[in-house]
This record gives sequence, C-alpha cells and structure tokens, in this order.
Amino acid sequence: MNERDSQILVTGGAGYIGSHTVLALLEADYDVVVIDSLVNASFESLRRVERITGKSLTFIEGDIRDRALLDNIFATHDISAVLHFAGLKAVGESVKLPLSYYESNLAGTVTLCQAMQSAAVFRLVFSSSATIYGPDAPVPYHEQLPRGWPSSPYGMSKAMVERVLDDVCLADERWAVALLRYFNPIGAHESGLIGEDPRGIPNNLLPFIAQVAVGRRERLSIFGSDYPTKDGTCKRDYLHVMDLAEGHVKALERLEYSGCRAYNLGTGQAVSVLEMVDTFQTVSGKTIPYDVVPRREGDLAAFWADPTLAYEALGWQAQRNLNDMIRDTWRWQEANPNGYSGG
Repeated sequence: MNERDSQILVTGGAGYIGSHTVLALLEADYDVVVIDSLVNASFESLRRVERITGKSLTFIEGDIRDRALLDNIFATHDISAVLHFAGLKAVGESVKLPLSYYESNLAGTVTLCQAMQSAAVFRLVFSSSATIYGPDAPVPYHEQLPRGWPSSPYGMSKAMVERVLDDVCLADERWAVALLRYFNPIGAHESGLIGEDPRGIPNNLLPFIAQVAVGRRERLSIFGSDYPTKDGTCKRDYLHVMDLAEGHVKALERLEYSGCRAYNLGTGQAVSVLEMVDTFQTVSGKTIPYDVVPRREGDLAAFWADPTLAYEALGWQAQRNLNDMIRDTWRWQEANPNGYSGG
C-alpha cells in the first residue's frame, strides 16, 4: 500500500512548527490526522492551513498522555507513521516547572510509543532540539557529538526522549525513528495566514521584535552586549519554519531503515541579535527601540549547525535566507497584530 493511501498522525499539529508541517504534508498529498490539546495553540491555525491548501484534515482535541484516546485513534484511523511535536517548549518556564516538562515531554512520549507499539506503527519523526548538545559542545554542532548535559529541564527532556527512542530501536528492529534537532525556527508561511503566535510574552527573539514593530510591546530587551562576538550580542542559527517543515517531509519519506538516526536542521550560519534587529528594520521599514540589559543565565555566546548530514542523507537543505524569514514574519505579524485571536 502506498503511504499516501494511509494517514500520518501529527501530534501537536496546531502549534507553530506543527501547523506549518501539516501544511507541507497536505501539499505533498498526505492524508493527515492531528491531535493537539490546544494548551499552547489555536485551532484557527489548522482552519487556515485548510484554506491555504484547499485540502481537509482530521482534527482530534486531546492529550498524548491519554492512552485510551491514542488507542482509539490508532484503532479508527489507518496510521502509517507519526510526526511528534506535542510538548512544552519554553526554556525559562521549564526551570520553574520541571515536573510539568518531564511529564509532558518525556512521559507523554513514552505513552505515545506504547500506543504505537500496540498498534504496530513503528515509524516516528521526533521534534528534538539543538539544546541536547549541551552548553560545552564545540561549534558547529554535528551529529557525531555525544549528547551533553543541557542546562534546562526543557533541553534535558529532549535529550532523555532521544535516549528512550534509542533504546526502543535497539530493543525492536521494526522501529525507524528520525530525531530532528532544530536550531532556531523563525518566519511564517508566505501567505501571511499562519505564523508564530506565542502566548504571553514571547520567549524568542524575532516574535518579540515583530510585536514591538506592530505596537504590542514598547521596547525590545537585548540580554547582554559583552559576549565574545563581533558586536557583543549572542549569535544563533536561524532557519525558516517552512524549510523546517519541508525537512520533516523529507525525513518521513526516508524512514525506510531500521533504527534511530539524528539530523541537524539548520542553515549552518549564525546571526547576532543586533544583526537581526538591523535586518528587521531594513526589511520592514520599522524602527525597533531596544534596551541592553544584563545577560540571562544559561545563554551561550554562539552556536550553529553543521547541516551536512541532512543534505547527504535526506536531500534537505535550507532554501530561504534571513531576508525571507523576516519578510514573512512581518507579513504575518502586520496582517495579524494579535495573532490568531484577531481584534
């Protein structure tokens, strides 16, 4: 049976990265089932995905920690593979709420894998993170580096899930798992209809800049200007969310092996905070007022990906540049100043 005659289950599919990946899956002619608790997401994102693609999807509101619900999904749908995004993702919040993060991210994944195993579904693409390399890893990060000791419960939960999936694959050769280690996803779909809509104060740089530009925030805070970088501010590897989404489709299409394999998804280039602010001002024509404030504990000076393996093994590489990322972010934010809530 052709995989496109079956269905792909996407956990957390209404979230930022999940919704863009659902769009990419639909455009690649996959039949998609989404489960999302909507704790940190809006169903409006999926309505807009259907509008953009002209295709329908199946949505189930629920939590991946609900084993009975998962068993019912696998019993009533012909699922051939799972793309797993569901979980909590704020680094700072994880320090304050470690038990919530370990329960959602680690225990939730264990429950999902148990349900998959019972349903004889053994193909999984996992939403991991570059944080698994830990603060002491040399740059650029490459997949042969050992997992480090991440500095937050969020990062540690991702590293622990990776280890669980390693062990699952070692115990049963029917499993085929791709661990996609993201760097810093930004941007939005070029239509401006879906994008990043953080609840409360944004944890990430570009959404905060965009909210200042649109008038939702007064000023940007830049955490530290004395790092050992050219302009003194932190540098990160930013990639367009649609490049990331397309990376998931590539990984899904190559899940024909047995075992657990990790891939970095990044551009291989690092951009500083001040470079991001300057580029946003140039692309949007908006002035971004900012204050330099003390460093945040745990922030690294600079890190970026070596994305060679993703190119060689998956045929994937980032196609969109920084101007594209910022232009699409601003198109989304300007058209949706209050995100999916409207108004």
